[in-house]
Amino acid sequence: MQPDITLLSWLSPAFPTGSFAYSAGLEAAAHQTVVTESDLQAWLAGHIGNGPLWNDAVILAQAWRIARDDEALRSLAALTRALTSSSERLAEINGQGTSFAEATVPWLPASPLPRDLPYAVALGAAAGRAGLGLNATLSAFIHAFAVNQAQAAIRLSLVGQTGAARILAALAPVITQAAARCAESTLDDLGSAGMLADIAAMRHETLETRLFRS
Repeated sequence: MQPDITLLSWLSPAFPTGSFAYSAGLEAAAHQTVVTESDLQAWLAGHIGNGPLWNDAVILAQAWRIARDDEALRSLAALTRALTSSSERLAEINGQGTSFAEATVPWLPASPLPRDLPYAVALGAAAGRAGLGLNATLSAFIHAFAVNQAQAAIRLSLVGQTGAARILAALAPVITQAAARCAESTLDDLGSAGMLADIAAMRHETLETRLFRS
């Protein structure tokens, strides 16, 4: 099956959402708990399978289903913000959501997104409005997160490019399984056991020297 060029564009590191500026707490974790390649792989697998990213993916799936209902999307946006564990992560999801909505106007000229949606809500709604498949969107979203984290890890000198490639290969079945689960999820499936990821996101706010904004 040919990959969807729209998804490849929207989730490219070059898309103007500022994804390169955020580490989702990884920078703080690199000071304490994530120090080896195996640590990073386990960290990302936990994020995807039962951590903060799981909630984001469940929310994305719900946004896809209600893509053309702006009032329902704003209600989902409020829930998304309430689930966010730190001020930096809140700024991250809000900033990326606004940037994403603005950047997708050429793809959605007749039905542009509201500008006040967090990133996962905005992406799910855009995919739904554009007629993109839910499972494909979820897979691309989760994979893009893993890629961004791998790039952050390289900048933090946790791994090199070869190590990052090994991790992405190992995470492929984790990403596929998580996307399939999320495609059948409802908001009742929200729930994160990623407490260390949440704590790392909070600790990042007090780091004296930082490469990333979260």
